[in-house]
Amino acid sequence: MPTTEMLTINPALVALAGFAGWTALLLLTIANVRMANVFTGKKAINAFSPTGNDLPGFGQRITRAHLNCVETLPIFAALVVAAGLSGQFAIMEGTAMYVLYARIGQSIGHLISTSPLMVWVRAGFFFVQVLLLGWYAIQLVF
Repeated sequence: MPTTEMLTINPALVALAGFAGWTALLLLTIANVRMANVFTGKKAINAFSPTGNDLPGFGQRITRAHLNCVETLPIFAALVVAAGLSGQFAIMEGTAMYVLYARIGQSIGHLISTSPLMVWVRAGFFFVQVLLLGWYAIQLVF
């Protein structure tokens, strides 16, 4: 029987759900960009490149931002699952949300521009993610 106490959800699970949600939001944005191109007669519905290189500017950047999420999400998900199954969520509790924040920051940088400054900003956000994912993996194994 449920109690009146507030249930707490582990931050790693919140970050994972947020990461998946962010990836889905980017996917929906790609779909909207593509459909706008179809409805305006600029592209046939079956003529899109999966890399987004056939769309100008924003279309390319949103596709790339989504693909970056798709590349990293499985790694983060595997580490969260491993931590949960091994009873080691504690190693992620204080920092898991930073993985999500850095991912969103990297994506927003992608969407804004491909200028050298924005590439450096994106690289910084990516570096934060890689460091945290590597740290989690080391902690889980050793």
